[in-house]
Amino acid sequence: MKVGSIGFSTVAASQRRSKPKAHPHREGPGSLRCARKDGASRSRLAAILLLALSGAAAAEEPAAGASVIDLPFKVKAMRGPGSEVSLAVATSGLLPIARPKPASADPKAPPAPAPDETEVAPVAVVWGDDGGAVLSLDGDGVKTTLIGAEAIEGLVASETPRGAVPGSRRALSGPLSAYLTGAIGGAEQAAGLTLRERQPLGTTSEPKAVPMATVTLAPGADQAFAARRPRIALVDGKAVVLAVTAGPGAASALALAEKDAGGNWTIAARTPPQAGASTLSLAGVGDFSGKGRPQFATIREPDAAGVLQLWSYATGAFSLVAEAPGYAGPTADIDFAAVIPGEPGKAADLALPASDRTTLAIVSLNGSIAERARVLLPGPAALGVAVLGRGDRARVLVGLADGRLAVAGASAGASVRP
Repeated sequence: MKVGSIGFSTVAASQRRSKPKAHPHREGPGSLRCARKDGASRSRLAAILLLALSGAAAAEEPAAGASVIDLPFKVKAMRGPGSEVSLAVATSGLLPIARPKPASADPKAPPAPAPDETEVAPVAVVWGDDGGAVLSLDGDGVKTTLIGAEAIEGLVASETPRGAVPGSRRALSGPLSAYLTGAIGGAEQAAGLTLRERQPLGTTSEPKAVPMATVTLAPGADQAFAARRPRIALVDGKAVVLAVTAGPGAASALALAEKDAGGNWTIAARTPPQAGASTLSLAGVGDFSGKGRPQFATIREPDAAGVLQLWSYATGAFSLVAEAPGYAGPTADIDFAAVIPGEPGKAADLALPASDRTTLAIVSLNGSIAERARVLLPGPAALGVAVLGRGDRARVLVGLADGRLAVAGASAGASVRP
């Protein structure tokens, strides 16, 4: 990744305005310039983020619980917690981001739960032609740190590994990665799902390359993998990979790959074929029941209308738990829904736009599909949805069609501090 000179500035709280608007690019008087030509050598990520200053985000007057974050550029894309871009930023050590507490030194203490993406990479990243920003929680508000668009574009390029379908994004979790390969029809479908897994290196006195095990799975006869980003989840303590298969005909299905008894990756289960105007989309993976076992939310689009579905997986088979119409249909390259992780021992929720994209729905999937709240957005949702935090304290970010970034509380009636 090549990174040039990148400027940073703080976002100061501005006066509230009754009519939100996008601001032209500007740098405040506190702007700093890093990566000078005569500066000392730094790591690529350090060049991106070193000397970044954090400031409180400014917001417009709430519109039924939604506010607009004041950014000096129009947003064109975004990534939420758990993405490669957010993980690279959050683990750089150069931003003042709270880290998971270390395990207790007391041998009698119960083991600490493994940190999830809201703890390891608790940031969202947005960018446009004129700049970018890292967003994180700051009490009841959202804090922003401005960074250069060039830096983010370099990080985004790493999401598509060599040999992957152009423009696709891989899933990455610990030693395992998954991505689509063998483009069909341009980049609308793929012939294979490639899994790469780091292997133990063992004890050695000499530097050696980390061994990798690679396998490519086929979708099945008369089928292809749809242009949907794969996901990785833990089921019964074991990693599984989720992808969407297309065909035969206009049908599509959610497929789950796992290792068999011999340790070989295989497509172990599929949902029944789902007919629709576009292929099925995986909206989120979460503990929606609060029982410690993940379930899977999908959106199918019959007759151009989005239907939210909830699936469970056990003993090698998917079961449909519930479904309900009225939600925004799937897109190929935009995360148009996001899981709101629950507090420890509590169920997760799902945040996604309603079918007209002018309201944001906070949906409980605990045994059924029930809306907890709807929030009127300042404009149509178009660029994605991301969640910062967990439970009722979470904040939901929504990229709007006009390039603004909206933020809303995850609980009914919650407001966001400017």
